[in-house]
Amino acid sequence: MELPTLPFTVTDWSAVPVTEHPGETGKALWRSFLAGDLRVRMVEYTPGYLADHWCDRGHVLFVVSGELITELKDGRRFVLTAGMSYQVSDFGDYPHRSSTEIGATLFIVD
Repeated sequence: MELPTLPFTVTDWSAVPVTEHPGETGKALWRSFLAGDLRVRMVEYTPGYLADHWCDRGHVLFVVSGELITELKDGRRFVLTAGMSYQVSDFGDYPHRSSTEIGATLFIVD
């Protein structure tokens, strides 16, 4: 990841408009900051959320609250709770998708 040239920026996430993204079940609520190819998001997954696709994009993801289940296409599953993170590269060997039974709030940089 290469950060684009941008001024020092403070983000009040509560003031950023929410966009809704339906999953196979549940929904994801995104608040996004975009600068060039950089995307920084606060994402809330509703209880029962299951992503509707396998993702090949690289991320740095931090679980702010709740519990996130990340499944890799090869069948491995990881349970992340508040204070945990994962890092995955663009178009690597690890297509992944997210789900949660109880809901989760995430901070994601990609």
